[in-house]
Amino acid sequence: MTRDSDDTDGTPLRAPPEERSVPELLRFGVVNLDKPAGPSSHQVSAWTRDAINEALSALDPDGEPIDGVAHAGTLDPKVTGCLPALTGTATRAAQVFLEGGKEYVAVLELHGSAPDDFRAVVAEFEAEIYQKPPRKSAVTRRLRTRTIYDLDVLEVGDRQALLRVRCESGTYVRKLCHDIGLATGVGAHMGHLRRTATDPFDDRTLRTLQDLVDALTWAEDGDDSFVREVVRPAEDALVHLPAVTIAPSTAESVATGAPVYAPGVIDIDDAAEEAVAESAPSDDADRPLVACFTPDGAAVCLGRLVGDPDAESGVVVSLERVLT
Repeated sequence: MTRDSDDTDGTPLRAPPEERSVPELLRFGVVNLDKPAGPSSHQVSAWTRDAINEALSALDPDGEPIDGVAHAGTLDPKVTGCLPALTGTATRAAQVFLEGGKEYVAVLELHGSAPDDFRAVVAEFEAEIYQKPPRKSAVTRRLRTRTIYDLDVLEVGDRQALLRVRCESGTYVRKLCHDIGLATGVGAHMGHLRRTATDPFDDRTLRTLQDLVDALTWAEDGDDSFVREVVRPAEDALVHLPAVTIAPSTAESVATGAPVYAPGVIDIDDAAEEAVAESAPSDDADRPLVACFTPDGAAVCLGRLVGDPDAESGVVVSLERVLT
């Protein structure tokens, strides 16, 4: 579906993703961090914020520092791997990481020899399962369901197994390992755990904290090529969401808190088309989360798809977070 764009002479919107200056990138960016073992996710985020603000003080001394960095789901201190971090204004989009799946590689430490039917037992957990968060978790400990999309046994020894888990956000892999141990009859606990993907990022684009510090240092010295590889436009964190393209004049209204009305919609992608075709839930909170962009690809807001983009009037996207 396509409509003609509106022209606007209002206040400037954010520049297209690949045309932003380094300070603009740092204030609305995402880094696919490879969290090391040892520090907490909170500490890694704080180090990222401090490194960026130190660079901004040199690159744009008259500009504002970023207030914070939002990571994509807490990893325990001993756990390593994929920890995408949104910087500055992009922290408003942190909820996008709840919309996708996560992938882990875990060492299952069995308390006895693996039974002959071990793989078959593990396969039974590739389903919707019940979980209660552990006592040390930061959420209410009530029984809930989480979906295990894929559960592969990569290797199995006498008292160890290597598992690849593709699961819904919010799944406790430690609890999954414990439950697998109970089902095998020998008991088990989780050994080493590494997160290999958080939609839409995976371990092919991971960057270390040292990469970030080096890239920022080079940028201060006048070479911004590396920092543009390490810190990506925040729009990269939205690519797994259905997308709605809106007119620039509509984007300006959204920036002041207005919803997206049908006349302001220019186009929607295939994922949004499919969402429109499905029967709409009665509760707006259960409707699909979408990202709205200007025609040049700059993110404007996150919202819920509540109306028909082909309609002549009415609200199409109700606002959740303004990103401008």
